[in-house]
Amino acid sequence: MKLSHFNFELPNELLAEYPSEHRDEARLMVLNRKDQTIEHKQFKDLIDYFDEDDVMILNNTKVFPARLFGNKEKTGARIEVFLLRELNAEQRLWDVLVDPARKIRIGNKLYFGDDDTLVAEVIDNTTSRGRTLRFLYDGSYGEFRNKLTELGQTPLPKYIKREVEPEDEERYQTIYAKNEGAVAAPTAGLHFSKHLLKRLEIKGVDFAEITLHVGLGTFNPVEVEDLSKHKMDSEEISINKIATDTINSALKNKKRICAVGTTVMRAVESSVSSSGTLNEYSGWTNKFIFPPYDFSIANCMVTNFHTPKSTLLMMVSAFAGHDFIKRAYEEAIKEGYKFYSYGDAMLII
Repeated sequence: MKLSHFNFELPNELLAEYPSEHRDEARLMVLNRKDQTIEHKQFKDLIDYFDEDDVMILNNTKVFPARLFGNKEKTGARIEVFLLRELNAEQRLWDVLVDPARKIRIGNKLYFGDDDTLVAEVIDNTTSRGRTLRFLYDGSYGEFRNKLTELGQTPLPKYIKREVEPEDEERYQTIYAKNEGAVAAPTAGLHFSKHLLKRLEIKGVDFAEITLHVGLGTFNPVEVEDLSKHKMDSEEISINKIATDTINSALKNKKRICAVGTTVMRAVESSVSSSGTLNEYSGWTNKFIFPPYDFSIANCMVTNFHTPKSTLLMMVSAFAGHDFIKRAYEEAIKEGYKFYSYGDAMLII
């Protein structure tokens, strides 16, 4: 499989600028791998495909306001800083992306906030696009984090050209988000409403929560034609005993196990035992899933519609079959499904 196998023409108007009015009323395309059939539903119809003791695995990561705007010393040039990862809490070191990158050099200082209460110094050029910043702040660590939250914006994806609106703070977050650390939402989960989760619970569906803090690995573009040469950026994951017990019990009883999102799929496939069950794990993963690939844990997945040449499209193609996904995407474009973070959803069974 090569990068060019995952290219397709995506009309700009199908990129979702806004979420659906109600979370669970986004459109849902249902792909049946066994019958090779495609159905068109609403997201809340998802409940019809699950029974008692089936398991849904949710990623409970929480997005933090990772986008800051500052000014460069002397020139006052406006610089966007996208917080990727905290490297050292004590020294307030962060891995960041800066835009425009060409204007920023080691030793430059950046000022944030109307009163310049937050200052950062560039101490390293870690990658062609990335930088390491040291924030210079006199207050306690708690006060520093509060300052970042106060100055930061909801990190909507770059394809959304409009300004961040108040409702984005809530809608670009799953309703079960708990553990802060993601710089992008696990978007398949955005479609679950409290009402739908309650109905699934009443039906006897079990939930297992894991954490994968979505970072650069999920949305970094692939720039090599030979997929085996692409290196994924690492993302932090945590899978506890409660989750592994729930999932392994469903595996043993041959129940439906649904990964809600590519991040969940990536997390569980990163911690499989030699006997094909799920292990507890706390650490990092740089796993890159592309066809052909044998999945061990989930036998069903919920996902959004992904952009051309993305690692997310590659994983979904590995799960559903490249030709089947190609056909489904052609139909999605013809039927006007919305793509990407705020877009519609797909259930693959």
